[in-house]
Amino acid sequence: MNADARVAMDQMYRHQRYIYDLTRKYYLFGRDKLIQELPVGKNEHICEVGCGTARNLVLLARRHPSATFYGIDASSEMLRTASASVQSAGMSDRVKLATALSTDFTGALLGHARPFDRLIYSYSLSMMDDWRAALEHGLTQLKPQGTIHVVDFGDQEGLPRWFKKMLGTWLDQFHVRFRPEVRAWFEEQERAGRGRMTYRNVMRGYAYRLDFQTRA
Repeated sequence: MNADARVAMDQMYRHQRYIYDLTRKYYLFGRDKLIQELPVGKNEHICEVGCGTARNLVLLARRHPSATFYGIDASSEMLRTASASVQSAGMSDRVKLATALSTDFTGALLGHARPFDRLIYSYSLSMMDDWRAALEHGLTQLKPQGTIHVVDFGDQEGLPRWFKKMLGTWLDQFHVRFRPEVRAWFEEQERAGRGRMTYRNVMRGYAYRLDFQTRA
């Protein structure tokens, strides 16, 4: 994502950030299940890539008081809302935020000197043109046996054709694309011995959940 793209994102979310969580709860399915199932250990350090309003991070911080959470986003406008949400929740000491790209963030930028235990990509890869570079970079920021957790739009194969067309038209307005290549990329990493993947459909393929643990 270049500077022009970052400006475009800020323009898109400058006003949407105020209603983002209210509207997205009706079609960003699978996020809450991921939050409920995430196996957070004591004193873990977890980063969400493309954290948006920090909605997921605040919920996770409430569920896991011994862990520390971090969030990066390319849109400084979204992070204005995220910062306000974190402060309002009284989580400023346990949820750290920074403006950064998915391809160049580091723990040091967020005040964390070591690799992360887990990375979360919640409906963010489908907005990235350079998602492969983002994932390759993400792997460099994980500790051995660290995990990547993805929830995003699926292929809707189990849903009516008219619904799939309608959803695609709607998502086009936000530069969102279903990327079946993501699963194939992780399968390739698994074959190369870089880790192990699990994958499952959510709501008849409306979305998918993917978890990848790197090797020791």
